[in-house]
Amino acid sequence: MKYYLYHIPGKKIGVTRNLNNRVTEQQGYASDEYEVLLTSDDIEYVSTQEIELQKSYGYKVDRQSYKNLINKNKKMKLNSTEQTTTFPVPLNKLKGNLMDNLGLKWETDHGTFGLDDQTINWICKNAKMSMFNPNRCYIYNKAYASEFLESHKWDWSQVTLQTPPSNTVYDDIRAWAKAKGIYAKGDSRTQYIKLMEEAGELAEALLKNDETEVIDAIGDMVVVLTNLAKLRGYNIEDCITSAYNVIKSRQGQMVNGTFVKDNLTNLTTTL
Repeated sequence: MKYYLYHIPGKKIGVTRNLNNRVTEQQGYASDEYEVLLTSDDIEYVSTQEIELQKSYGYKVDRQSYKNLINKNKKMKLNSTEQTTTFPVPLNKLKGNLMDNLGLKWETDHGTFGLDDQTINWICKNAKMSMFNPNRCYIYNKAYASEFLESHKWDWSQVTLQTPPSNTVYDDIRAWAKAKGIYAKGDSRTQYIKLMEEAGELAEALLKNDETEVIDAIGDMVVVLTNLAKLRGYNIEDCITSAYNVIKSRQGQMVNGTFVKDNLTNLTTTL
């Protein structure tokens, strides 16, 4: 399940699973009027980041974390009869609640029904307001079954929801740097100076044989390199991949504790 931490400049920071529905349709902001600070499939992490960034930007801080809010609203209590499935929400809040329950399955006389992007869109187009309670809506089970179970041989027992890859530490670094204004106000030259400072700290830690400081300095250098690359328009992962593709087939040998490639090895021997 992918979660998006979004920022509407000057307004708010929030989390959603569906940017178009939550930010554009419900709040009225076009795609160029907001930015995505990070994406993650870790609801606890993204909930923590939402609160931290709300504080950092000086926005109103949510009373409940996104995780607690979702857990509170999760698992709608559906009422399924032979004819219909009823949802305990009004039509204007149906899509958001269905998205919050993505992956939910329930049994009907027509077979196993479930929620994914495709079925949610169909439900929203075909749901009707209850004549007895405007805060409830329903679909006809036969129509759902005809659309998915019969026509397309939809088998929810065989469906596995796709889980996006986890957020990487590089994504986390870039989200942090963006929130701190490093990309907006910094430049690659100042990051290079910072890198040299961290390299000096690494040298000192190595000389002192201080493993804790060695780890800290290496980590700091990776953070700086990640931001330097981003400021130049690259992702550090691509830089690493490019370098590895150059060296992976390189031939050579160890000389005085350093790997020296073949053409340099011959030169070293000659000298």
